[in-house]
Amino acid sequence: MTDRERLRTTFGEDAARYHRARPTYPPQLFERLNGPRILEIAPGTGQATLPLTALGDVTAVELSADLAAVARSHAPDAHVVVADFDDWPLPATPFDLVVCATAFHWLDPHTRMGRCADALRPGGVLAVISTHHIAGGTEQFFVDVQGCYERWDPSTPPNLRLAPASAVPCEFDESALFDEPEFHRYEWEQAYDTEAYVDLLLTYSNHIALPSRDQLIADITSLIDTRYGGRVVKRYMTQLATATRR
Repeated sequence: MTDRERLRTTFGEDAARYHRARPTYPPQLFERLNGPRILEIAPGTGQATLPLTALGDVTAVELSADLAAVARSHAPDAHVVVADFDDWPLPATPFDLVVCATAFHWLDPHTRMGRCADALRPGGVLAVISTHHIAGGTEQFFVDVQGCYERWDPSTPPNLRLAPASAVPCEFDESALFDEPEFHRYEWEQAYDTEAYVDLLLTYSNHIALPSRDQLIADITSLIDTRYGGRVVKRYMTQLATATRR
């Protein structure tokens, strides 16, 4: 099993935490999308699935049975399938819209564009949603917390700093199967108390799999409680990239 295959199975270890802690998506993003026949890849616990059901009939393909169970409860109008999209048999009738939110990088990079194209009718749209951690919010905390990571995670580059949204590249897989992509960006902030921020960290695969996870989490908890009054604000940038199937 490759590192990619191993890490992408970690998200279902605590589905309730994942649903509780993971941020949702800016509602105006969904105003740019249309159904009526929609395929969602890797819905997790349904953060994007629910608003997608307002646009049409949603089939959602989720690797984790535990995450899929929460998604069914959260978005009962969607048809949630437990399968690996990389080898899931595509239905005979193509979709009008294929959406993948904060999970496209977990798909096989050699086949994902071809499989998304095969799932779409000509003129259908592939929408890739990505979430980026950017500079802002409680800025000094995100400077100070790097010391925690450097102590407990040997893969952490020294003096790592969050970049502004303007420095995040507009990336999308090149493919002759799709027209040039369009990009739309949404910046926003969310406040966390210590418990909620720790919950969030424990939904990230690199934190879940870290051997010194408990020590890292204890260090970060102490930092938030003792120096930031038990509350920090995190700034996000959500990017929507859309491309039309040729």
